[in-house]
Amino acid sequence: MSPRELLRQATARLAAAGVESPRVDAELLLAHALGVSRARLITADDVADPARFLALVDQRADRVPLQHLTGTAAFRHVELAVGPGVFVPRPETEQIAGWVLEQVAGVEVPVVVDLGTGSGAIALSVAHEHPGARVTAVERDPDAIVWTRANAATRAAAGDTPVTVTAGDMTDPGLLTELEGAVDVVVSNPPYVPEGAGLPREVAEHDPPLALWGGPNGLDVVRGLLRTAARLLRPGGLLAIEHADLQGDSLPALVRAHGPWADVVDHPDLAGRPRYTTARLGRG
Repeated sequence: MSPRELLRQATARLAAAGVESPRVDAELLLAHALGVSRARLITADDVADPARFLALVDQRADRVPLQHLTGTAAFRHVELAVGPGVFVPRPETEQIAGWVLEQVAGVEVPVVVDLGTGSGAIALSVAHEHPGARVTAVERDPDAIVWTRANAATRAAAGDTPVTVTAGDMTDPGLLTELEGAVDVVVSNPPYVPEGAGLPREVAEHDPPLALWGGPNGLDVVRGLLRTAARLLRPGGLLAIEHADLQGDSLPALVRAHGPWADVVDHPDLAGRPRYTTARLGRG
């Protein structure tokens, strides 16, 4: 069967299942099944045995995340291994990583801590794009940190500055005591989904609960995160926290109310939705 016909059928199948980007997903799954790049599909020969591809399409139609099926997720300039047990990084999180990199661009050896790192997306991007950075990635979920460590090892083997991976809870008062008062930037994409919120099946059924739920209003974990950040940061150090688009007022207000934070600013994503809050630790 020709790739064009397979893609036509797969796109129709995924669209009927309510997948948001059926054509793109079909192309990525076919490229994965054939072991070629997506760009090579245009010159691919007829597929003699499409069974593997069709099985992937069936799983995607059942709302298994695309990244779980391909085993990878692209994030800025790195490719990460992902799968069951770890939060799949989203494109919108690339902006908060970019903000961190902008802040440390002129610092020779910046100290950066990524709290709740998951796959390691933010931490590994900072290390990849700023080779002088000293980056620590913290994850409490024992299943997720397996992916963190694997990705960190892969990036280090590729020549990136090694990232220190630490098992721990971002709200723990004893976390990273050796870095107290020495960190230039604390960044986090914490659990911020309010209890009872409706989520797509890809998220609700496949992302780990520890990466999602943040209490009744989604801000429970952030309160502990703020205490940890205030302890780790040097005077004038910077904080960046991703949040849900409905928390563009509540999360900055929480930051202003908890600790000596100055220059509290909320930032939109590329679609114009509130996406992350930044602040500077006051000098006391």
